[in-house]
Amino acid sequence: MENAPDGSLPLEKIAAAVKADDFHFARTRLLALENTIGGKVLTAEYVQQATALARTHGLATHLDGARLFNAAVATDTSLKQLCQPFDSVSLCFSKGLGTPMGSALVGSQALIDRARRWRKVVGGGMRQAGIIAAACQHALDHHVGDWANDHRRAARLAEGLAAFPAIEVTPQDTNMVFVQIDNAHIAPLAAWLKEHGVLIELLYATRMVVHRDISESDIEQVLNIIKRYFDQA
Repeated sequence: MENAPDGSLPLEKIAAAVKADDFHFARTRLLALENTIGGKVLTAEYVQQATALARTHGLATHLDGARLFNAAVATDTSLKQLCQPFDSVSLCFSKGLGTPMGSALVGSQALIDRARRWRKVVGGGMRQAGIIAAACQHALDHHVGDWANDHRRAARLAEGLAAFPAIEVTPQDTNMVFVQIDNAHIAPLAAWLKEHGVLIELLYATRMVVHRDISESDIEQVLNIIKRYFDQA
């Protein structure tokens, strides 16, 4: 199903995708949304409408919250509020939080019990995971507040890139900046950046992600290198 420009799944497309209760078809059982999606935050109004629609069709609801902390910081909304409309939520600790690895599944006790069984069935268990959990706990205690800085630096990156006529920047909400670069500049700009110590795979549509290890000076350095490229191009 194709997403709308704001990242949402149009309600009419969700309704159209629900299969009739017919033994010729697999049953439609779940609506899964992602927040943020492509760096965009789903609005609370849309989430309520989409999950309400799912329930009228007897569907369970799941939230892919790999970057939900970004949505929480961007909208000054608690995780509890963002998770509330869903039956289950997955949260990732290895993206903006900066841990080596780890995700959490949130849901009812019955759902977690089933998930544990299926994790065991498919061989997904992990031993000696305490050190991983410790990194996640540290990040939850100390890193969440840094996301506002990531968003601010991404906004500066988007603003700087938008100044170049050959680069089109998609409106930026959180820590992701999406750009489209004129074909004539993709290969030479990538080579120029590499020559000056910036490694990036430039495509026609390119995603740049700002994280806790990128500073204001890093952003300004990249923008300056790109400016020098276009000055001599």
